Amino acid sequence: MPLPDQLPLAATLLAACDAGESLSRLPPAATPGPAGTPLDPAAIAAAYDLQDAISAMRQARGERPAGFKIGFTNRSIWPLYGVYQPIWAPVWDSTVRLLDTPSATVSQARLAEPRLEPEIVIGLSDSPPADADARDAVATRRLLGCVAWVAHGVEIVHSIWPGWRFDAAQAIAAQSLHGALLVGPRVTRTALGHDPAGALAGLRLTLSRDGVPVAEGTGANALDGPIRALGHLVAGLAARGERIDAGAVVTTGTLVDAQPLAPGQVWRTSIAGVPLPGLTLTVTA
Repeated sequence: MPLPDQLPLAATLLAACDAGESLSRLPPAATPGPAGTPLDPAAIAAAYDLQDAISAMRQARGERPAGFKIGFTNRSIWPLYGVYQPIWAPVWDSTVRLLDTPSATVSQARLAEPRLEPEIVIGLSDSPPADADARDAVATRRLLGCVAWVAHGVEIVHSIWPGWRFDAAQAIAAQSLHGALLVGPRVTRTALGHDPAGALAGLRLTLSRDGVPVAEGTGANALDGPIRALGHLVAGLAARGERIDAGAVVTTGTLVDAQPLAPGQVWRTSIAGVPLPGLTLTVTA
């Protein structure tokens, strides 16, 4: 449960996120953990307690949890941001869009320095038990048994910390940078063949802006594969006495570095190796 003295800071963080406004830093009296120790377990735990406080506020105003996003599963971007571990946060019925077609329009209004991340999204039919953490073949099979569908999606992330400068605890406290999640057409787990985890790890993605390729990635960039990333989330939540609900949507982390958004851009992705369509995303003001 969130501590009472965290609530004012939680309200400040939520208000900044809602408005797409930047904060210079966490107020010194409420900084989660000693300054300069972003990997300190106490700092990380305090940041997740702030997330809990924000989640309570969002639910009190009528939003419903829809699942989770996992961030910083792509180790290649860790040095770029100074965050050297995966993080997570809830996503909401107000921030998740399930698309019927592989194209959409997204507004960057009320987003602070928004960026685009192409990801693999997983829909769960059952709540994974704590031992379904994908650490070995048995645990992976247990986890796959909870997967109903898989999709390609795009998460819009944003940073209320100017210039995308933050430590791990600050990123977590800012709802792990989540802004919106657009989920493309879904396919069943069985459509991925006899080895869904391997198929997702081996997929190849190309990202283009206005017709020009800007980045390429593979499924293995997400912590050695999206199913492994999902297992990491299962284990992390279990350590806090939590589980993922049946029916949850989980997006497993960007396959390439996050790309800055601007009005008028048209982004396209293409995927090879699995039967998932690419997406076309048009950015508006």
